[in-house]
This record gives sequence, C-alpha cells and structure tokens, in this order.
Amino acid sequence: MKILVVGSGGREHALCWRVRADRPDADLYCAPGNAAIAEIATTIPLAADDIGGLVAWSVANRPELVIVGPEDPCALGLVDRLSEAGIRAFGPSAAATRLESSKAWTTELLDRAGVPIPDSATFEAPGDAHDYVDDSVEPLVVKADGLALGKGVLVCDTPDEAHAAIDAIMVERQFGDAGASVVVQERCFGPELSVFAICAGTSFQIIGSARDYKRAYDDDRGLNTGGVGAYSPVADADEAILQDVADRIIGPTLQAASDAGCPFTGVLYAGLMLTEEGPVVIEFNIRFGDPEAQVILPTTRGDLVAAMLAAIDGDVTRVDLAPDGSAAVCVVLASGGYPGSYETGQKIDGLDALPPGALAFHAGTETRNDGIYTAGGRVLGIVGTGPDVPAAREIAYAAVDQVTFHDSQWRTDIAATELAPVGQSKAAVPS
Repeated sequence: MKILVVGSGGREHALCWRVRADRPDADLYCAPGNAAIAEIATTIPLAADDIGGLVAWSVANRPELVIVGPEDPCALGLVDRLSEAGIRAFGPSAAATRLESSKAWTTELLDRAGVPIPDSATFEAPGDAHDYVDDSVEPLVVKADGLALGKGVLVCDTPDEAHAAIDAIMVERQFGDAGASVVVQERCFGPELSVFAICAGTSFQIIGSARDYKRAYDDDRGLNTGGVGAYSPVADADEAILQDVADRIIGPTLQAASDAGCPFTGVLYAGLMLTEEGPVVIEFNIRFGDPEAQVILPTTRGDLVAAMLAAIDGDVTRVDLAPDGSAAVCVVLASGGYPGSYETGQKIDGLDALPPGALAFHAGTETRNDGIYTAGGRVLGIVGTGPDVPAAREIAYAAVDQVTFHDSQWRTDIAATELAPVGQSKAAVPS
C-alpha cells in the first residue's frame, strides 16, 4: 500500500512511526519529512504548504492514502484538491478547518449549538476590544482569530495585560494576519485536558486523552510555546468525564459543523478546561497535537491506517481504535532561548542507545555527514512508555539525561502532578 504523510515535525515523525508499525510493508512517503523520518520513509522535497506540488505528485504517483499532519495545508484546501483528483486524503476540508483556523467562527458555531464555552466577544477594531476590557471584571484571555502556530493565545491576569495583548495581536501584528481580529474570553480555571477523536461527519470515536504543557519553563513560567511536553492517559479523565465530553461537546460540535455545510472528517482535538461546572471548550484543533501525538499514538491499539480509511468512507465505527491501557510521557528538548531567539546547528549525541521503552521523535533536526544536528526551536520529543505514567516518566527522563546538545532546554516537571517528582540530574531553566 502506498501512503503519503504530509509534514515535517515531531507529529509527522510519530505518524510515520505508527504507520510503519501497523503496516511494515507499506510504501511510505513523507513530504518534506525530516532527518529521522528519512530512515523509515522516502522523503519528498515538497513543503507542506505547496498545495499544487503535493497534488501533482499525488496524481502522478496515486497513493492509496494521504495523511495530512499540520493544519495549514488543510486550511489551504489540500484535502479538497486531493479529493477532487480522486485521491483519498485523511483530514478536514478547508471549510471544516475553520474549527481551528477561525476562533471567531468557531465561537459563534459552538454558542449556537449550546456547547459549553467561556463568555466570549469578537472584535475587528482594537478600540472596541479595549472598551470591552475596560467594562470587564473577570480575568481575560485574548486570542488571535487565525492560525498562529499555537502561540496566539495570551492569558492575562490583569486589565493592563489584556490591553497589552490586544495591542500585541492587533496593532503590532506579532502573529501576522492571524491578528486581524481577536476573540476575548472570560478566563476559566481548572486543570486542562485534551481529548482526541477520529471523526467522519457526525460519527466519531474517542481515541485518547492527554495533558500538554505550553509554557516554556517549570511551574508554568515563561512564554507560551507550541508545546514542550505531554502525557497520556490523564488520571482525571475518567470514563464519566470522557462520556460527558462525547455527549455535550464532540457530538454537538460535529452536528453543528455538519448543519453548517462543512462536515468534519479527521482528528478533532478538543482542548478543554475541567471547571467546577464541568468541561468547557478552550479551543479546537483539527489534527493531532504536537507533542500530544507523540504520547497518543504509542498508547493506542488498532490499525491507524484502517481507521483513517474508514473515516474517509464515513464510518469510523468499522475499526476499533482506542487506548491500549499503557502510558507515555513526552519531554521536548528545545534549543536554548525557545520560543524566543535561539541558535541551531548543534550536534546531538546519545540518540543511538536509548533506554528500553524510550522513543525519540524528531521535530527540528537535520542530517550532516558526521551526525544529527539541531535545526529548529523544538528539536526532539523524548518519549518514555510504560504500564503507567510514573514508569513512563522515569524512562522519559532517563532518556533526556542521555541525549545532549549544546544549550538545550527542557522542563523537568512534565507529569509531575501524577506522582512524586523523580530526581533529575539537570537543572531547570530559569524564567
């Protein structure tokens, strides 16, 4: 079977790894891929947002399945174009991608459907947003409306911070065109939870839960990032919580999207806050998260490829894809200074003899004649797997101790709330 994975990060490495595990004989390709993906798939020098090039390659080579990893190609219509060409592609249409690419559209959709969300307002003019802040008494969250690589959400403790966030997004355009409008929301409090479902229209299966870490440094200090760690499963995501999420959030959202003329096919990632009143939607993403994919995919039973093909056919219940009862913890090794300025080109040592149960998913690396070097902010997702979160965490941090490159940084508290912290031989990065 010929399969193409689109993307180049840790998520796409995890997807290729899982496809290779489920379908060892597959003719696997990845565009553009990365240093580690090239070891298990044939890489193609086409960028993930080169829609014309990807469609032309697919028409010429006729893969039986295209798996779209990142959100941008979906927003640019890759799945639509491939479907028009008779290529089976797993991912949402451009219209359905608005669940992630337009927070304003999604907020209105969820509000009409009665899905629990924070009190929200959308603004296209900075002055109107500033007036709203002046009239508010609650702590607020200010969000760039469009896609901002997971960094366009600013959590504000004070009105002054909310005003500064509006200016950063709408006036200074720190997130580019994503900041043409903003959504200002009441700030909710409680533990965060990510729930993942494979979907086809109004049909879906929950395939796992995870908790991720966005702030750069220990104890949730520092700037928001694209994600610096995650673990699965989450202890407080019990059967009752997940059923509530299915009944009050995922099901109604899929029905609302279908009613709006944009039925959703793909992986729906519900970013939730577990408040005293129950789960509340903080955001939706339309793909596997990164680094959440690195802990969900190693802990899910079933044939991922068969499940994706079933979703394209409109019946996700045909294939059982569900948590397998194991656990995984991912610690992201990043370049010093991330998510601010950082240097690349540092040689990475220690990848050739990871502890049993450890995996290394590459996010920002490149191959040179004498080894693997850093080539991005998030460099590696070091994953420990085991029968439970404490065991997986111990393996993950043992592997982190082994893998080294100059001026690396990481959080030492990933999954620490699930157990007594394990000892670390390396210091946390200061804020």
